[in-house]
Amino acid sequence: MPAQPEAFFLPVDSGQGGQRFCLHHPGAGGTVRGLVLYIHPFAEEMNKSRRMAALQARALANTGYAVLQIDLLGCGDSSGDFGDATWQTWVSDVALGVRWLQKRWASDTEGQSLPPLWLWGLRAGCLLAAQAATQLKEPCNFLFWQPPSAGKTLLQQFLRLKVAGDMLGGQSKGVMDAMRQTLAAGKSVEVAGYRLAPGLTTGLESADLSPPMGAHGTPRLEWFEVSTRDDATLSPMGVKALSQWQDAGFDVRSHLVNGPAFWQTTEIEDAPALVEATTAAVMPSSRAQRGDP
Repeated sequence: MPAQPEAFFLPVDSGQGGQRFCLHHPGAGGTVRGLVLYIHPFAEEMNKSRRMAALQARALANTGYAVLQIDLLGCGDSSGDFGDATWQTWVSDVALGVRWLQKRWASDTEGQSLPPLWLWGLRAGCLLAAQAATQLKEPCNFLFWQPPSAGKTLLQQFLRLKVAGDMLGGQSKGVMDAMRQTLAAGKSVEVAGYRLAPGLTTGLESADLSPPMGAHGTPRLEWFEVSTRDDATLSPMGVKALSQWQDAGFDVRSHLVNGPAFWQTTEIEDAPALVEATTAAVMPSSRAQRGDP
């Protein structure tokens, strides 16, 4: 019987202060296979993905992984407003979650090495994971769900929501340029009910999926893309990124899974094949079963 998840508020020892809401899923069984930190996506994509994140967290916990879900500054039930967030604060929140996980399980593994660390990101969470890893002192593995090509692309798509909304009112002319000018002047803009500060948009726009350099050993990257098409293939961006991570010393594997784009669908949807494939991919025995070295 898996342990029940533990909900708590994690204090922040920084200028931002406040607390971050966390949900910890202890791994079932006597031995923890690994430590997993979930890093949620951007803005409304977070709300659309809550159910899938919960399903995957429980599935990993049931197989012996300890999973921590953390709401970043201004998101979910954490302190602050969305407009208070900066990209660097979110990166620091990721590192905070890692430190809590490792401290929590250090006492259970006294005299032994800590279980392997996994950073599990969805969409913008993948960008945060890659950047946060450069600030961590220990090696980590990566689990990417539907990674974006770059933060600049994500920001552009989000800002277009404002343009689309103003088109309905016949006021779309120059909207994008006006928002860019406002942000460049150090002022916030509001898009789809979210207030965006320059400290967030500037960091997001410059973020990319560059692999952290100087990796110890052979860390892993499990890359997942979701599609409803029968003839779908891995995105060209994915192929290029995987080659870069492999050149940086990572053991990379890609997975193309059938399912809906649950992070952006109108109704809340599940992708059970993604949960199943993800759980199987992180298991230590998965390589032997697939014939991988």
